[in-house]
Amino acid sequence: MSRTAIIPGSFDPVTLGHLDIITRGAKVFDRIIVSVLNNQHKNPLFTIEERIELLKESTASLENVEVDSFNGLLIDYVKEKNANAIIKGLRAVSDFEYELQMASINRKLDENVETFFMMTNNQFSYLSSSIVKEVAKYGAPVNDLVSPPVERALRKKFSERT
Repeated sequence: MSRTAIIPGSFDPVTLGHLDIITRGAKVFDRIIVSVLNNQHKNPLFTIEERIELLKESTASLENVEVDSFNGLLIDYVKEKNANAIIKGLRAVSDFEYELQMASINRKLDENVETFFMMTNNQFSYLSSSIVKEVAKYGAPVNDLVSPPVERALRKKFSERT
């Protein structure tokens, strides 16, 4: 039986912290589907299509990783993809409380799907997409926060806004 895990998120943009979780998950599971959530409550910097492309470029070396997007309930998407696990990255205790609630409701909706929590490497514990956007907006270097394709996309996006 193939072990398939979904790594969901908004990835606006994908950071080295996200890539750390994706890379480590790819070592544990046979197949990883990184899926961009179309969250209508957020005002993203990048379109869904741009985020998918940046994820594809950033994970191109990982043979068992594919990139997709979804709307609606995560658990429905997991079933649609015939996955049996969800991977969530945790940076701090504050992330855990919310993610525990989500894992609990997903378990209630489908007890056959497991949620796995992965602690991010300490070097990325402070890192979030919001911080990356804020730093990039003011022209500070982000090369140690994101992959080269994301760095280029951020520079382009913010140069278009000025």
